[in-house]
Amino acid sequence: MSATLPEHYREILLGLGENPDREGLQDTPKRAAKAMQYLCRGYAQTLEDVVNGALFASDNDEMIIVKDIELYSLCEHHLLPFIGKVHVAYVPTGKVLGLSKIARIVDMFARRLQIQENLTREIADAIEQVTQAAGVAVVIEAQHMCMMMRGVEKQNSTMNTSVMLGALRDSSRTRMEFLQLIGRSK
Repeated sequence: MSATLPEHYREILLGLGENPDREGLQDTPKRAAKAMQYLCRGYAQTLEDVVNGALFASDNDEMIIVKDIELYSLCEHHLLPFIGKVHVAYVPTGKVLGLSKIARIVDMFARRLQIQENLTREIADAIEQVTQAAGVAVVIEAQHMCMMMRGVEKQNSTMNTSVMLGALRDSSRTRMEFLQLIGRSK
């Protein structure tokens, strides 16, 4: 843990007009620093470490989809959470990725200060890089606390982003198959 991060949180409490020495707040700067480091642990991870060699030879050339992966991230503009789910698909070309690695890739990028648009692209690019897939798709549906708790305070708003690469971008049939399988197309 950074030696100065708890001190910064103490200063934030003072700046808010709080007494960081009162009973309920005495350990808050340390706890907040530890929590922030946990929430931003993706900075300490690399794609190679996360995948850890879990790429396996396969003759499968049909679309693989992992849907409803939980997502927890922090908005880089307000440091407030956005939460939701991620749907990932890829069309393999001789190699498949270990199932849990897809969720770990999502987490690695989500556990950095982010905007959802960039997060969607980073996940898609990483899946493509690792698998050399013929096509990759990523859809994220998330609710942003910066929209819900402050500013316009819209409680039921959801942001949807998508990135389609290769066959999932070029083939409307393949793209529609993906969207139907994740339940986002009629």
